[in-house]
Amino acid sequence: MGTSPNKAARISGAASIHRFYSENAWIEGKAEEQLDAVAAMEGIIAIAAFPDLHPGKYGPVGSAILSDRIYPQLIGNDIGCGMSLYALDLPARKFRLDKAARKLRLLEGVWDGDAGARLASDGLPPDLHPNALGTIGGGNHFCELQVVDTVLDDIGLERGQLMLLVHSGSRSFGTEVFSSVIDHSGGFDPDSETGQAYMEAHRQAVLWASLNRAIIVERAARALHCDFRPVCNAPHNLIEPGPRGLLHRKGAAKADMPIVPLAGSRDALSYLLKPNRHKPEALASLAHGAGRKYDRRSMTGRAGVTRSDRENLSRTSFGGLVICEDRQLLIEEAPQAYKDPAHVVGQLQAARLAEPVAALKPLLTFKKATPEGHQASARKKWNSLGTRRAER
Repeated sequence: MGTSPNKAARISGAASIHRFYSENAWIEGKAEEQLDAVAAMEGIIAIAAFPDLHPGKYGPVGSAILSDRIYPQLIGNDIGCGMSLYALDLPARKFRLDKAARKLRLLEGVWDGDAGARLASDGLPPDLHPNALGTIGGGNHFCELQVVDTVLDDIGLERGQLMLLVHSGSRSFGTEVFSSVIDHSGGFDPDSETGQAYMEAHRQAVLWASLNRAIIVERAARALHCDFRPVCNAPHNLIEPGPRGLLHRKGAAKADMPIVPLAGSRDALSYLLKPNRHKPEALASLAHGAGRKYDRRSMTGRAGVTRSDRENLSRTSFGGLVICEDRQLLIEEAPQAYKDPAHVVGQLQAARLAEPVAALKPLLTFKKATPEGHQASARKKWNSLGTRRAER
């Protein structure tokens, strides 16, 4: 499976688009329009689109785009965003869901570690947004405690083993980097002064995001009183220079690694995939998750309509729990907002891009422990306190 004959690039002179999904995949028309628009942009060489494809603010999410120019908008503000999976040594027989839920609420606060030292140890400036380090953020970011439900290949995991999957990125640092180039809608030459400055800041943001996920896991493991080991770390928002050009991945996981995670919704299985590296037209990339089925705005009225509906959003059909005190975020990120991850995996298998090697069941999903109103009140109180101190 690749580009169907009736799905070839529709604009004369546009770059080729390889669509790795069938006619029965849930793909919005707007996402297809964005693919065509990007294919017609200056310097675009090739595009790979995956079954988690959905419309983004500046371009299609769930795609890999090869270009000879830098297009920051195709990556967006969350540079280096990705997913990191860790295995825990916490015995399942000793695990108590309610206790774990209480302990993981500490992730809401600011990390109390030595951010400057950790940044420096990773070759980053010690003053590079240290207060945001070790925090998850909003939107579709999360820290999820999972259990291995199925093992299909020998990858060093066992059924019943507890895991921790973290999805987060470069937070305020990535936003700062993107804001400096947001007006370059036509992209820029990688050899230009602007291009070189952006790529250096981009490189730092990718490192920052990876460190951020590692510290989130450290915080969670410390709260749960357990050790951990890394299984995989797959960024899916980044630009990588290569012999053919600049590979822009937007919601497309790096597939040049042994194992790649594919996240489901908080009420669906996540999967570990073994990539097939013999499909050059896939641009060394894979789907990174289920992909959105409905945008955030349209979820109002689709989920959480009644009080009982909203209460049910905090629990899963697996018997798991969701920590998210932000009611609107709970609705926007409801399971029905996402496609079926099993169907996405099936599409990848049919395209011979990857094979599933394990399935992970969600137990506890952490998103936000403080209601928005409480956060605003706390900020107002802190700002007021700072003003009084300054007046003194």
